[in-house]
Amino acid sequence: MEAEIQSAYQEELQQLEKAAAEIDRQLQSLETIPRYYGDDLTEQALENIREARRHNLQIAGVEPYFGRLDFQEAGVDAPQPLYIGKVGVEDEQTGQLLVIDWRAPVASMFYSFTGGDETASYDSPEGLIEGLIYLKRNLVIRKQILQRVVDAYVKGGDNLDVADEFLLYRLGENKDNRLRDIVSTIQAEQDKIIRSAKNTALVIQGVAGSGKTTVALHRLAYLLYQYRENIRAEKMIIFAPNSMFLDYISGVLPELGVGGIQQTTFSDWALDLLERDVELADPAERLATWFAIGPKRPVLDENAPGRWKGSMRFYRYVEERLDAFEQNYVPQRSFEAWDGHVLDATTVQEWFHTEYKHYPIAKRRERVTGRIKRWLEMELEQVWDGMQRKELKKKANARLRSYLKGMPDLTPFAFYKKLFSEATDLPEAIVKASNKLFKKKIVDLEDLAPLLLIRNRLQGIDSAQMFDHVVIDEAQDFSPFQVALLKNQTRGNSFSILGDLSQGIHAYQGVHSWQEFLDLFAEEEQAYFQLERSYRSTTEIINFANVVLERSQQALTLAVPVFRSGEKVRVAQVAAQDRLPTVIAAVQRLQSGTHSTVAVVARTEEESRELHAALLQAGLAATLIHSKQREYKGGLSVLPVYLTKGLEFDAVLITDVDEQHYELSPQDAKLLYVGCTRALHELWLLYEGAPSPLIADLDEELYASELEI
Repeated sequence: MEAEIQSAYQEELQQLEKAAAEIDRQLQSLETIPRYYGDDLTEQALENIREARRHNLQIAGVEPYFGRLDFQEAGVDAPQPLYIGKVGVEDEQTGQLLVIDWRAPVASMFYSFTGGDETASYDSPEGLIEGLIYLKRNLVIRKQILQRVVDAYVKGGDNLDVADEFLLYRLGENKDNRLRDIVSTIQAEQDKIIRSAKNTALVIQGVAGSGKTTVALHRLAYLLYQYRENIRAEKMIIFAPNSMFLDYISGVLPELGVGGIQQTTFSDWALDLLERDVELADPAERLATWFAIGPKRPVLDENAPGRWKGSMRFYRYVEERLDAFEQNYVPQRSFEAWDGHVLDATTVQEWFHTEYKHYPIAKRRERVTGRIKRWLEMELEQVWDGMQRKELKKKANARLRSYLKGMPDLTPFAFYKKLFSEATDLPEAIVKASNKLFKKKIVDLEDLAPLLLIRNRLQGIDSAQMFDHVVIDEAQDFSPFQVALLKNQTRGNSFSILGDLSQGIHAYQGVHSWQEFLDLFAEEEQAYFQLERSYRSTTEIINFANVVLERSQQALTLAVPVFRSGEKVRVAQVAAQDRLPTVIAAVQRLQSGTHSTVAVVARTEEESRELHAALLQAGLAATLIHSKQREYKGGLSVLPVYLTKGLEFDAVLITDVDEQHYELSPQDAKLLYVGCTRALHELWLLYEGAPSPLIADLDEELYASELEI
């Protein structure tokens, strides 16, 4: 057996040397060609092609490939070894593919094939290609150094569960301050989502650590490869929950050789389209209220502004008001320029409602105004007396200004503000709170989608503002109104909508069921996927977190851990006077090992600041993460539990897990579940007095009570 392993290693070492030499040769050849910066369009196009090749070869130079598949196509005499990497590389001398791009149709077998003697197949432009797989091999290459060779399948061999062994090896690696690609370990259920048809609204429910974010990013790379004649990177957009999360995921697409995709938050995107005509209310007050502890704990109300203004009921309400505004936009009276010279009201209405009906309201107003002015000019041309014409023109222009006031040129905010100031059929509390904000030209997050709907009806949607594909991450915090709005700006309803209802900690504004989104699309335009396997945390951490979630008393999807065993979860009681010294000692213990990223998680921002100050005073370099953070720096972080969502750390220490900070409620269960599932390798929980009922009376097999510090 050892001889076979050594033989495989030597074989792959020779292949790597060959591939690396060809990649280096091609890159050096391209580097000898001077870069073109002139104005010639043909030369610019050629330079763009060369630059794309340089970029791809640089990626391949670091890690030429990660997998090998020996595939014998039906009708062919022998299997052919196929090497699969992040980018395709052709041998310029032979014209054969040295490395196959992971997005190519043939490469799909590397992810879908799980063993057995059955026929394997893939869809090619020529039709279905079938054959037999003789070898599936995983490779780890770093900076052109072969580090690991693992055969996941050998035809006729024992084929023990080595595929999972390789996956566990990759999952066991420590994290830095960036999310990384998973192209070498994409699982079959993930690959199915990635390769789904373009014009489909995918809704993906994925448990914590199921890789849903990276799956969505890989799907973008796949769509750009598979449909490169129909879509462009700059016409794709990713909506992330906050700027720090954007920074955290920023490395994945460049690693896959993809650039130019828009990445933003919904609020930043909306405010830009609204030309910053309004100011967004500081979310700090709402967050402090929602995540408060003690007697100030909030109670979820379906008439909470975020839920109510984000509903399709309100969407239809705004549309009805826009319809009424449009229907009554043109004055019912005729325009009389001067005595006896009248432009009939029916004519003006014909122009507005029939001839220009396909234009947005503002454009129709512009066209109709131009027609009235041309009519007026023709009427004035019939007046021969110059002095009389001048007098009549002055009078007619004054009357025209008065007439056009009946067709107000409103901004989106002016219309929205008027809608609330005149409302008699909206919830009184929402109207009162909204009017108070609107006086200062300030709006809440949930006001942005209605404002954009109004903007689109008034001003229209420019073709440059249309999308080829939209990714919505942490979609459980999005509203149906937001998705319905984006649907109007997305060709072919091409969406990747992903999230986890178990992590719906912003229930005052998000959805409680994915059906709220699915109902927005026709049945043939939608697809629902559920990812239940968690690849992030150890089995011990997932099993512990699942018990916390079960105590939410809600029907939520529990994570199924990949069998990666590690340390038991540590749960310990500390006295009040020992709280800060224990936290400091625990952090020092966690950092003394191999952990690159450690998080100290508090219940509130105020408690985070207190812990951060104590760690700094103890000489520990820690970063305080707050709600306005734009960058995740890795290392030691201190943050409130609600800001951990979407991030992951080698080790997590959660403080104050007592009955005051985490009650037996769905909201607190989800918060604690989010905090627990951030940990990859180690999870510690501290509490004073009585433990939270979410962790009280647990089976002793789920945790250890000694901290070992």
